[in-house]
Amino acid sequence: MNKSKPSNESYLKENKILRDLFKKHLDIYEYYFENNSTVVFNQDSLIEIMTTLQNNSQINFEILIDIIAIDYSDYGISEWNTGSAHNKGYSRGIKKNSSGRYTYESSKTNTNQPKKRFATIYNLLSISSNCRINIKFYCDDDDNPSLASVTSIWSSADWYEREAYDLLGIVFIGHPDLRRLLTDYGFIGHPLRKDFPLIGNVEVNYDLNKERVVYQPVTIKPRVLIPKVIRNSDDGDNEDA
Repeated sequence: MNKSKPSNESYLKENKILRDLFKKHLDIYEYYFENNSTVVFNQDSLIEIMTTLQNNSQINFEILIDIIAIDYSDYGISEWNTGSAHNKGYSRGIKKNSSGRYTYESSKTNTNQPKKRFATIYNLLSISSNCRINIKFYCDDDDNPSLASVTSIWSSADWYEREAYDLLGIVFIGHPDLRRLLTDYGFIGHPLRKDFPLIGNVEVNYDLNKERVVYQPVTIKPRVLIPKVIRNSDDGDNEDA
């Protein structure tokens, strides 16, 4: 089987138990260190890898602390030039075609843009060995992102995966009850996706005649090029005050 050595082995060198775990159990998989403590594996071996991390003789990662879902659509893009902010407020928006107004395909030319759009990071903790590690998987399909569910390995993954599905639309195959967690069941779209409209798809209003909450077309418009912070001269910034 093909193997790839990590590009950054410092984290393994500092932890003998973790180094032995990779050498004896995980070296059969292709992986690389994206940073000092985040290891990227291929999603095809997700269940096998996570099972090994949760239950093995070298080190036991008993706790899944969190699952972090990421959409890399506008990675490295800034809509606001906030670096030059002053007491009169931030500068105006510098890019019209930015967050919420372009597709992932059009953003792939940006600097350091990942080859895959969606990814999840699993933050694992071993209490017995006092060790942490982040395991990362990229979703192979940008249009319909999906990963295998780890609820059978860590029960705490239940709501974490539901949240990632709700907000970013990542489907976790094998989840026992994958439904929305934070938004309404009738909500359209996934609000943390970078191509989600800034004004949303619909708005909620209480209809007095129907005596219930109803969905209706959005009545507001995004105002991208309007300064986020506007201060008047009499707001306390006057030097003579």
